Amino acid sequence: MTELHKNYIGGEWVGGDARPNINPSNTNEVVGTFAQGTAEDARAAIDAAQAAFKTWSQSGIQQRHDILKATGDEILARKEEIGRLLSREEGKTLPEGIGETIRAAQIFHFFAGETLRLAGEVLPSVRPGIDVQITREPIGVVGLITPWNFPIAIPAWKIAPALAYGNTVVIKPADLVPGCTWTIVDILVRNGLPKGVLNLVMGRGSVVGQAILESPKVNALSFTGSVGTGKKVAEASIAVMRKFQLEMGGKNPTVVLDDADLKTAVETTVNSAFFSTGQRCTASSRLIVTEKIHDAYVEAMVKRMKDLVVDDAIKQGTNIGPVVDQSQLDQDENYIKIAKEEGGELAFGGRRIERDNPGFFLEPALFTGTTPEMRINKEEVFGPVASVIKVKDYEEALAVANDTAFGLSAGIVTTSLKHASHFRRNAEAGMVMVNLPTAGVDYHVPFGGRKGSSYGPREQGKYAAEFFTTVKTAYTQP
Repeated sequence: MTELHKNYIGGEWVGGDARPNINPSNTNEVVGTFAQGTAEDARAAIDAAQAAFKTWSQSGIQQRHDILKATGDEILARKEEIGRLLSREEGKTLPEGIGETIRAAQIFHFFAGETLRLAGEVLPSVRPGIDVQITREPIGVVGLITPWNFPIAIPAWKIAPALAYGNTVVIKPADLVPGCTWTIVDILVRNGLPKGVLNLVMGRGSVVGQAILESPKVNALSFTGSVGTGKKVAEASIAVMRKFQLEMGGKNPTVVLDDADLKTAVETTVNSAFFSTGQRCTASSRLIVTEKIHDAYVEAMVKRMKDLVVDDAIKQGTNIGPVVDQSQLDQDENYIKIAKEEGGELAFGGRRIERDNPGFFLEPALFTGTTPEMRINKEEVFGPVASVIKVKDYEEALAVANDTAFGLSAGIVTTSLKHASHFRRNAEAGMVMVNLPTAGVDYHVPFGGRKGSSYGPREQGKYAAEFFTTVKTAYTQP
């Protein structure tokens, strides 16, 4: 990807100022050059989406199905190529990049099917001779603002339902990872998506994102990113009375009980905390361990972590790729410093690593001797940094697990059906995993959390209709 990759507005590819997309595994390598949109570009894209809405919202469901199905087919056929692009621009290992690409294809296939399953209700009125019809209709122009940590899956699970239910779209991907979203748009366009239905404006959030937030012509806005930006999205949306959906991260716990299988506990928490370089909003960074298994668990974790290979995301045998950029690396190292200052003991890792190419490589870090009130256990690091909190028993473990401003995902490792069942019911999280990593959910089920993690209807699966449609109740007297 060496040529200029342009924005797509009103059915035309539009150039402008450009920004290089840098490979975090090798900062000497430019993955591609991508246009930087302006506020004027964003407003033009919104106008184009608004103009296309009437026709697209009333288009045939077969047309929508065929476009989404063909898009999923092409993404799947090109999974190695697109997965490699993803790994080069974001830093996930190649197997993770290909896996995420496959998931994006599955999402498009799922919502292709959903276009054929649009349903409503016909009910009798309490008044004789009157029928009541309840239907779902598209909202209008939908703004989508996506993060850098899932460069193809998150754009897919926002774009696909938005189009499936008859909305038109303006999307702004994260400035660090425009390549995968550009590829999705290119595929949709070549598979017959009409002009103006989907518009891509790449660029800075403070410019492009702000223009989307400020426009009263945007009828709904779906955002995934930081808590601070999410609050700004909420404030701007309330000001114009638009529907909005926020996914804003977490400080996810995994509880390890005395009766846990030790190997399962280690593999589950290593995956949860460190895979994808810990850069997942569902990553588990608080490892809450009961006292009888604590020492054996920490010893086994350190032994396992010594075997993890941190290297170029594309290289075969790499378990953990680089941190996404210098700013995120600085943040990770700052939290490691803070944890030490607060009294945490660095049991393993936390060092910068030099490799063959210049990149943002960080050894995964594990802290022990931490307490719930420490910043390392309160604030989202968003890197390969996890801390162990020793507790007395299950009751204390559950209390500590719920002692957070976030509520996205929570896990427990146990062989006790009693404790597993109680945790599923009482964990204050939108998603609960038993003997499984906290990161990793299916594409056909709802995704989202509670408290400071999420706001608004769930994403993914049939629950996506709650956000991307509005309900109409119509009465008819023959």
